[in-house]
Amino acid sequence: MKSLSKSNLLLAAVFLAAGCKSSSLQKELNSMSTNQQQDPYLWLEDVEGTKPLEFAKSENALTVTHFKSNPLFKTIEAENRKIFFAKDRVPGVTLVNGELFNFWQDEKHVRGLWRKTSIESYQSPNPKWEVILDLDNLAKSENENWVWKGSSFRRPKYDRALVYLSRGGKDASVVREFDMTTKSFVKDGFIIPEAKTNASWKDDDTIFVGTDWGPGSLTTSGYPRIVKKWKRGTSLSSAETLFEANTTDMSAYSYTLYDDNKPFYFRSIRKGFYASKVWFDDSSGKSILIPKPDDADLYSLFKGQLLIELRSAFKGFKAGSLVALPLNSLEKGEAALDQLHLVFAPTEKRFLQGGSQTRNHLILDISDNVLSRMEKLTFTPPNIWKSEPIPLGVNGMASCYDADPYSDKYLATYTDFLTPTSTYIGDATDPKNQFKMLKQASKRFDASNLTTSRFEAISKDGTKIPYFVVHKKDIKLDGKNPTLQYGYGGFQVSMTPSYLGALGKTWVEKGGVYVLTNLRGGGEFGPEWHHAVIKENRYKVYEDNIAISEDLIARGITSPEHLAISGGSNGGLLVGATVTLRPDLYKAAIIGVPLLDMLRYHKLLAGASWMDEYGNPDDPEMREAILKYSPYQKLSPAAKYPEVLVMTSTKDDRVHPGHARKFVARMKEQKHPVYYYENIEGGHAGNANIEQSILWESLKITYLWEKLKN
Repeated sequence: MKSLSKSNLLLAAVFLAAGCKSSSLQKELNSMSTNQQQDPYLWLEDVEGTKPLEFAKSENALTVTHFKSNPLFKTIEAENRKIFFAKDRVPGVTLVNGELFNFWQDEKHVRGLWRKTSIESYQSPNPKWEVILDLDNLAKSENENWVWKGSSFRRPKYDRALVYLSRGGKDASVVREFDMTTKSFVKDGFIIPEAKTNASWKDDDTIFVGTDWGPGSLTTSGYPRIVKKWKRGTSLSSAETLFEANTTDMSAYSYTLYDDNKPFYFRSIRKGFYASKVWFDDSSGKSILIPKPDDADLYSLFKGQLLIELRSAFKGFKAGSLVALPLNSLEKGEAALDQLHLVFAPTEKRFLQGGSQTRNHLILDISDNVLSRMEKLTFTPPNIWKSEPIPLGVNGMASCYDADPYSDKYLATYTDFLTPTSTYIGDATDPKNQFKMLKQASKRFDASNLTTSRFEAISKDGTKIPYFVVHKKDIKLDGKNPTLQYGYGGFQVSMTPSYLGALGKTWVEKGGVYVLTNLRGGGEFGPEWHHAVIKENRYKVYEDNIAISEDLIARGITSPEHLAISGGSNGGLLVGATVTLRPDLYKAAIIGVPLLDMLRYHKLLAGASWMDEYGNPDDPEMREAILKYSPYQKLSPAAKYPEVLVMTSTKDDRVHPGHARKFVARMKEQKHPVYYYENIEGGHAGNANIEQSILWESLKITYLWEKLKN
């Protein structure tokens, strides 16, 4: 693996694109226990059903018409459009075999261009790009609504790639083999029909495939449970089965890791979101179980060392440690653990966030009291790891986001709320750890009168919860500042500073206050910070969010008449729960692509895979704990809620749009004012292209100013 980031932890986290049909909904309804009140809005879970889509389109028309009638909308939309389509946008790049690859979208190329350039050319004011694939032309010629979902190169040649194309932005993709030399799809090459597929190159003519093989081939979470080996020139249906997971497991997948240009093969069964078993396939074809704790993550293979991050304490190493185990020790079984040794140890405020590997070094991203620092590690056998700080920027986010495993070059960025992102290239062999700037993004708003403050709120159980506030330097603490509080609080995902860009222009520059919260459940302070609020303790993250709101009010930064909260996905649940628990604290709330019906989340799309986070609603004790905060069940006709804005996507095949639809329907039934917008495309990201993103963001900001202005 090139990257040690959390995204690579979930190689198998692909989700089944299957909406419940009316017959299955009725069957589900009939199976409910007799003491459970029947849900009158189950019909809204029929994703592509005629009546549910009519409901969504009708609400869309009301919402869009309302906000477009506000004169401010045109201003906000124009500002967003100028920024989203700016000619001087810096193309984000990845480092592939000594070249820089980019996926680019603009007004002419709405779906996008996959292209590449040289490192030298990229540094020039006008890089010379070589177009590899024009997605707009492809979609037009094939009459498909293609959305780019990424690629996987055949190593070490990098002459072929598996390209992932989604219809409308869903997680489910069609996988097609692409020739990088001819810039065309390979005739009679590897093609995998639409599914939430995981595929990995084994060699030039073989790939590992986990996909929807037909009835019984998926887990209850909707992930592939059967992994096969598919050889070129044979049919997909004749692929050889390698292994299977149980239907109650989360997923199964095989993949290839490279160490000094040599391939090594692994297979994994994820038992849950935070538990996995991993096997190494040795040269004889024997599969050897890696003796790690189930809740530890295998990150990578480097210089013959398996790199493992511990989620809990193990063999004297603290939770959050990165440890190494020699690959050649695995045949010893549990005795191999005698050679387990430390690579990185966390402290009270410093935790591993991810990193990358060059040919001879590891570059780690370290969270230091939420802000990010980089460290270079050099390995000397058998167990010595020398660490050196890599200085880049101050009081912001310095991160290595990509590296070349065939050289020692790596890419790094620096940014903070008010500083446009700069991209650098470094060479890990440089003893001074210096960089060369490749690009610096342009300023999108006037930050001369802005500053960032940091505060801590005290949650109900006494825990200190930190947060950032971006505001005018001369802010008046009179409680009248329009304030947007954003949070997530789950799945060990850290909320960290990044350049505010369009939000800086449309919100903060105009006098709005932006708050970024570091709630428990995130990864800012390691595994224990996350573990403190899972399952039966989930309510604590909502108490954290409420505590920050109350602290903002107590400091005079804002007041309930001028305070909004926002979040998406798990953050949508955060907002839904917070606003139904304490509606008196808020004037506005943006609930994005949310989970809201927490008694049924595990029955919808990928929901079963999240029971390690939220618990199983079918368990009586967990059910009672969930009912204390589940937003859909907490709605009451007697309460007075702010006029919330709920947003989702029909094509979201990860978090079911039924959550948002049912919540809105119940609010309207109870005579609560509510705005609803459901993008008919877009997937879990909400949007399939830049035009849709402009509308999405313009609706949100117009809503906020309409509700919170002085």
